[in-house]
Amino acid sequence: MALALTVMLITLFPFSLALNGILYAAIPLLGICYGIFYDIMVPPASELFGLKHFGLIYMGLGNPTGALLVSGLLAGYAYDAEAAKQDSSACVGHDCFEVTFLVLAGVCGLGTILSIILTVRIRPVYQLLYSGGSFRLPQTPGH
Repeated sequence: MALALTVMLITLFPFSLALNGILYAAIPLLGICYGIFYDIMVPPASELFGLKHFGLIYMGLGNPTGALLVSGLLAGYAYDAEAAKQDSSACVGHDCFEVTFLVLAGVCGLGTILSIILTVRIRPVYQLLYSGGSFRLPQTPGH
């Protein structure tokens, strides 16, 4: 998780500045990172929150909440504010979504820090579970 979030952070920052040619490198990198992140979140979500409400937590709350906050509120507000600065109903230029990409880069940075903290805190649990081999197979003495 931390690696995917770090790559996203590194990609989103120059993307927000609309550097020449960044679009060609940023779009595939962001797509790959989102795909990795989406797939890799299944085990931590199920282990941290349990399987009873896994579908609701993983599919029902995360994606719609993020879409509402980023697309509906943040990006919409930033676009409208920049269009108002340009005295137009339509925004033109990279300034329209610069704040949105910078906020997303900040969220990725925070996510990187939190995923490292989670890794450090959960490591002793996994070491205990897997120290004697498989925790599913009973260990018999003498074998």
